Amino acid sequence: MREEILLNIDRPEVLERLYRQNKRGFTHDFVQVYPEIRDQVIARVWMERLSGVGDEHTWGERGEILRIFMASILAFLIAKIPEIFGIDEEFFYTRNISFIVFPILGAYFAWKQKIAAWRLGLVGLMLSISVVYVNILPPLRTSDTLTLAFFHLILFVWSLVGFIYVGDSDRPLQKRLEFLRYNGDLLVMGTIIFIAGMILTAITVGLFKLIALNIEEFYFRYIGIFGLAAAPLLATYLVQVNPQLVGRVSPVIARIFTPFVLIMLISYLVAVFYTGKNPYTDREFLLIFNLLLAGVLAIILFSVADGIQRQTRNKTEVGLLLALSLVTILVNGIALSAIVFRINEWGITPNRLAVLGSNILILTNLILVAWRLLYSLKTNCNTELVGKTIAWFLPIYTAWAAFVTFTFPVIFGYK
Repeated sequence: MREEILLNIDRPEVLERLYRQNKRGFTHDFVQVYPEIRDQVIARVWMERLSGVGDEHTWGERGEILRIFMASILAFLIAKIPEIFGIDEEFFYTRNISFIVFPILGAYFAWKQKIAAWRLGLVGLMLSISVVYVNILPPLRTSDTLTLAFFHLILFVWSLVGFIYVGDSDRPLQKRLEFLRYNGDLLVMGTIIFIAGMILTAITVGLFKLIALNIEEFYFRYIGIFGLAAAPLLATYLVQVNPQLVGRVSPVIARIFTPFVLIMLISYLVAVFYTGKNPYTDREFLLIFNLLLAGVLAIILFSVADGIQRQTRNKTEVGLLLALSLVTILVNGIALSAIVFRINEWGITPNRLAVLGSNILILTNLILVAWRLLYSLKTNCNTELVGKTIAWFLPIYTAWAAFVTFTFPVIFGYK
C-alpha cells in the first residue's frame, strides 16, 4: 500500500478509498512514508487526521453492519445443523467446529480486500475438500489419529483465512505479520465481548427467574449459540473499523507479560530440576511442557507482531525478547529430547510423531527468531527482520497442519 499512497498522494478520493478498504494497513503504511511526503499539505492533513483517530470510535457504515448481522445468522444456522437435520452433535462439532466461523471470516476479508478470483477459488476448493474429507472419516469414539486430524484441521482452516487476509498484497510478509496482529486484537476484543455476554446472560436469566419464568434452556440453546457464533465476527468488525481501540491494548499486554513470562519460565525450569520431575517417562508432564512451549511462543510472536506499527524498540525490550526466546529454546530442547527418547523406547505413535514434528518446527522457528533478535540487539534494535522471519515461517506450519490432518488417519489406520 506504500506505493499506492505515494502514487496517489495528490488524489484525495483514491486515498479515502484506500483508507476505507483497510484502515489498519493504511494507517501503518502512511506513517511509514510520511517523512517522504511531509512537505505536501494533503500529507500533513492526513497525518493530523490519523493522529486524531485514537480519540474517537465509529460503528462503520450501515450496510457493513447489516452484512455482519447476516453473516452472524449464517454462522448460527451452521452451528444448528445437528438440530435441524438430526445429526449427532458430538460427531458434527468435533469434525466441523472450524467451518462455523472461519469460512465466513474468510468471505468477509475477501469482500473487504477484493481478492483475485483464482485465490478465492483455491480457498473454496480447499474448504470443500476439507469438509468432505473430515466428514467421511470413520465415526470412531476413540482414535488418536482422528483427534489429531480434527485439531490440526482448525489450524489449517485458520491458515486459509490468513491466505485470504494477505490477498494480493505486494508485501506478503508484512501482511502476514499484520494477520498475526489481527489475531491478537481479535483475542482481546473477543474476550471483552464474551465477558459482557456472560454478564448479560446472568442478568437476563436471573430477571426472568424472579417472575417464575425459566428461560435458561431456551436462552442457551438459541440466543447463547447465536452469541458464540456472532462474537468472532463482531469482534473482527470492531477491530477493523476501529483499529485504535484494541491497538492500544494488545501491545501493552504483550510488553507487560514478556518479563513476567520470562521469570515464570526460568523459575519453572529451576523447580523442575529441583523436584526431579522426569519429562522422559511422565507423559502428562511432557504434555504440560509442550503446552507451555506453545504459550511462550505465542507471547513472542505477538510481542514481535507489535512491531507492525513500531519496528524500532529500546534495547531492554529486545533483550527481554531475546532472553525469552533463548530460554524457550532450552525448554524446546528438553521436550524434543524427551519425545525422541519415548519414540526410541516405545516406538512411534500418532501423538508422538505429531509432537515430534511440531517441536522440530517450533525449535527451528525459535532459533531463527533468536538469531534475528541478537542481530537486532547488536545493531539498531529494529525488529522488522524478526517479524519477516516469523511471517516467512507461517506457511510451513500450515503445511504441517495439512499433513497431519489429511495423512495421519490413513498412515496409522485411524488408530
